[in-house]
Amino acid sequence: MRGRVVAGTCGSLGSLTALHRAAEEARTRDAELWVVLAWQPPLGGPGARGGGGTPLLTGCREGAVRRLREILRTAFGDGPPGVTLAGLTVRGTPGAALVDTVRDPGDLLVVGTGSRTPLLRALCPSVSRYCLAHAPCPVLAVPHSPLQADLEAVHRRGGRRRPLNVADLTG
Repeated sequence: MRGRVVAGTCGSLGSLTALHRAAEEARTRDAELWVVLAWQPPLGGPGARGGGGTPLLTGCREGAVRRLREILRTAFGDGPPGVTLAGLTVRGTPGAALVDTVRDPGDLLVVGTGSRTPLLRALCPSVSRYCLAHAPCPVLAVPHSPLQADLEAVHRRGGRRRPLNVADLTG
């Protein structure tokens, strides 16, 4: 069996950056690229602890599949990324879903680090830190794109009602 590169995604700019890096790694290694989107029922939802035949869970699962297709189309267009591609939606938290998906020490797990504000760090655990601590295989943590930092700076300026200097975006 060929090796696998497993990449987590949520559709954010940071996760798309990591997804492109994962595709490069898969091409270099002549490996399959598995793209994982974790999902959970809203607020734990009915059936959060068991079974799963409820219409809400079915709707959530179908929504996750649609979202993953949309993310892959955004990342790679209508053409394949040049590697064998598999999309997988997994019910669970993102870190656990990714760690459960990698099963061989020869796999490579690719995650985005994203930018994390102090408030976000306090409210949500870091997926990349979870994966680094628990994965049975090497983990590649991809920093967010410089474009993402530029966009965040634009949003901060907009919030303060400061004029945008276009020269700040070309670095």
